[in-house]
Amino acid sequence: MNDDTQQYVIDVHDLNKRFGNKHVVNNVSLQVGRGEIFGFLGPNGSGKTTSIRLMCGLLTPDSGSGTCLGYDIVRESEQIKRNVGYMTQRFSYWEDLTIRENLDFVARIYQMRNRREAVDRSLESLGLQTRANQLTGSLSGGWKQRLALAACMLHEPKLLLLDEPTAGVDPTARRDFWEELHRLAATGISVLVSTHYMDEAERCHKLAYIAYGKMLARGTASEVIESQGLSTWSIHGEHLSKLSEQLRTTPGVDQTVVFGSALHVSGRDHEAIEAAVRQAVAGTSLRIEPIGTGLEDVFIYLMSHSKDNFGAPS
Repeated sequence: MNDDTQQYVIDVHDLNKRFGNKHVVNNVSLQVGRGEIFGFLGPNGSGKTTSIRLMCGLLTPDSGSGTCLGYDIVRESEQIKRNVGYMTQRFSYWEDLTIRENLDFVARIYQMRNRREAVDRSLESLGLQTRANQLTGSLSGGWKQRLALAACMLHEPKLLLLDEPTAGVDPTARRDFWEELHRLAATGISVLVSTHYMDEAERCHKLAYIAYGKMLARGTASEVIESQGLSTWSIHGEHLSKLSEQLRTTPGVDQTVVFGSALHVSGRDHEAIEAAVRQAVAGTSLRIEPIGTGLEDVFIYLMSHSKDNFGAPS
C-alpha cells in the first residue's frame, strides 16, 4: 500500500448493489481523505444511504471492492463497525431515559472500559453537561441531534458517517452542528455526510452527487460546478415565472430556475444561451447580467437530467 492510498479513510471502487430488479448502487467509486468533510448529495431514492452502508460494512456489495479505515469492506466489516460512528436520519435513542442514561447504555453496547469517564467526556465535548439529567423525550430537535452526535463519538471513532443528520433541525442548530463537524475534522476525524441543503454542501471540503445509483459528479464545489460547463445569466424584473416557461423551450436553454427576484437561465452552449436571453428581454424593462454558475444551479441541472436513470437498463 503506497503513501497516497494510506491517506484515504474510505477508498472504494465499482460498488454495485441490487434489490430485486432495482440497481440501487451502480459502479460507485469514492475516496475520502483524513480530516476531510465529504458531502454526499442526491435526490431521495438516489442510493446515498445504501452507498454509505456498503462503505462501512453494514451491507455487502454484490460486486466491487474497497477499504474503510484500512479494513476490507467485505472481509473485515466487524472491525470497521467498531471504528466508525454512524448517525442515521431518524433519531433512534430512548426518549424515556436521560441524556446521561442514553450515553451510558450506548457505552455498554460498545463494552467500553471506563464508561463513566467516556460519558463525561462526551457530555463535555458536545456541551451537554447542564442537560445530562434531562429526559431525552423533552429535548428539541437540535439537542437530540447533539445527543446523537455525542453517542457516535463515545468510542472515539476516526470516521463519522452521517445520513442527513440535520433534517428537521432549525437553522441555528444546523449552523452549530456544522461548526462542531469542522472542529472534529480539524482534529483529523473524517466525515462522510449526506445532505439536501446547499449551504451545507458548500461547507464540505469535497462533494459527490449521486442520482438513481450512479455517481454523476465529484470534487470540490468549484470542480463540480466547472465539470458541467454551464453558462448562467440572471434576469431581474417582473413576471419571471411566465418568462421562465417561455425560455424553457428556447433552443440553447438547458435550465431556468427562479431564485426570489431573479431568474437564472443556464445552458452549455454559451453563445446560444446569451442570444436566447438577449432576444427574450428585447424591448422590455428587464435587466440581464452574466453570473457565475452556482452550486444550486448545478445540482438542479444534474437532478433534472437524471430522473429516468433508475428505470433504465443497466
